[in-house]
Amino acid sequence: MREPLKHQTDIARAAALIPDPSRALILKCLGDGRALPANALAAEAGIGAATASVHLAKLVEGALLTVEQRGRHRFYRLAGPDVSAALGCLALIAPPLPISSLKQSNRAQALHRGRSCYDHLAGRLGVALMHGLLERGILTGHDGIHRPDEAVRDRPASYGHDAQYRLTRTGRTALVELGIDTERLPPRRPAIRYCVDWSEHQHHLAGGLGAVLTVRLFTLDWVRWGRSPRVVELTDTGVHGLERTLGVVLTDATVPAC
Repeated sequence: MREPLKHQTDIARAAALIPDPSRALILKCLGDGRALPANALAAEAGIGAATASVHLAKLVEGALLTVEQRGRHRFYRLAGPDVSAALGCLALIAPPLPISSLKQSNRAQALHRGRSCYDHLAGRLGVALMHGLLERGILTGHDGIHRPDEAVRDRPASYGHDAQYRLTRTGRTALVELGIDTERLPPRRPAIRYCVDWSEHQHHLAGGLGAVLTVRLFTLDWVRWGRSPRVVELTDTGVHGLERTLGVVLTDATVPAC
């Protein structure tokens, strides 16, 4: 029986969709997994509506974005978590953008404090959450520190293959008390994965558990969306709630002024 033809992935074709600075900004704006209208993306990228339309069409054609019609407006979102993970990997090796204004500085600091990574938490907030889960014994299997020299080389570390985190019995009880049913995590995706956080170079929680936990924290009003895309802010209630329930200890640098 003839073996199926083996193929190699066309990395160059996918990468060619990203180098334009405006397209890169559009993709970063959509990094929280939410859908945004074309006019909002044009404003964030600092380009006109016609130029944004061309960029968005290419990103949709290249399967990095999906689009849906809502009334008279088109809304765009990342095609899936794999796109977000790929962008995160690029961010790990990318040089920092120059900061030339107070507005840019404030936004950069806010993103480092707390942000979304597709449908889970990242930045210092996400890393602190992961360390709290480990310290409290809710998760086990690794210490949360990213060590590039120990990562599996034939698979991307950001996909969570060089460390295997597991939910403990204590962890299941703690999450149930928080209102999370660990037996009903989103189907068709790994329950526990991690990403290498591009700003902290440590692990933050991803996978189905990361997504469900993030939704629960928003429901409890422990975290809120910030004014800029992807920015997540911790509330005063969240500071005390996270430390009490999940052992998350947050420094002054982690807590936004809100």
